[in-house]
Amino acid sequence: MTQKNFQNIIFETKGEKAFLTINRPPLNILNIAVMEEMNQALNSLAGNKEVKVLVINGSGEKAFSAGVDIADHTADKAEKMLQVFHDIFRNMLKLDQVTVAALKGLTLGGGCEVALFCDLAIAADNLKIGQPEIKLSVIAPVALLVLPRLVGIKKASEMLLTGKIIEAAEAEKMGLVNKIVPLASFDSELESFLQPFSELSLVGVKHSKKGIKLGLETSFLEGLERIEKTYLRELLATEDAQEGLKAFMEKRKPLWKNR
Repeated sequence: MTQKNFQNIIFETKGEKAFLTINRPPLNILNIAVMEEMNQALNSLAGNKEVKVLVINGSGEKAFSAGVDIADHTADKAEKMLQVFHDIFRNMLKLDQVTVAALKGLTLGGGCEVALFCDLAIAADNLKIGQPEIKLSVIAPVALLVLPRLVGIKKASEMLLTGKIIEAAEAEKMGLVNKIVPLASFDSELESFLQPFSELSLVGVKHSKKGIKLGLETSFLEGLERIEKTYLRELLATEDAQEGLKAFMEKRKPLWKNR
């Protein structure tokens, strides 16, 4: 296990897994200093060939994160705040690793946006999630872009235009999270949720994520053509793609090199 020293987050790698924990309990509020440290941690994973999955979570059981510090929304700080906050999403886009939001309790505002942007999400049954920014007459730029794609325009509009906070069962029904588990067994359930990634090649994960994003950004025909080119010119040229096909035909377990 390796761990880097930060003041506001805990960042550690354990074999094929990395964990980024927002460490400002009880509410794990995101201020500029926290977000700068998150960006440093995310940048350190770019190009990493060992880590296959990144878990983003919050300290304690009360909150994943209740959002960005209101004090950083003032006119003199807002530009810097948005730049640093949105760098989190720019840096997440660069990652080959699967990103998993591990959610307990309050997941609001900027905390909700981080959760929405992860590839997958597992949540405890005490989850309360939403975008209450409209109640302060401000907006949530990332959620405005991402939430309609996740749940459709009607449900997204209901959340974004009313500031509605929803609980675990409704969040799962809407597709905001992949799985709801009891708070008491959250850690063991998270471990089981992450288990499939230990058997996968980072190469396959990387190109699958790339294809998913293309599907959201392009028309079907344009996206299909681009994914075909990626498959033939990039993926099939990798050692792991060749190994995966060869291992299947030889009826053995593949030996991944993540390249």
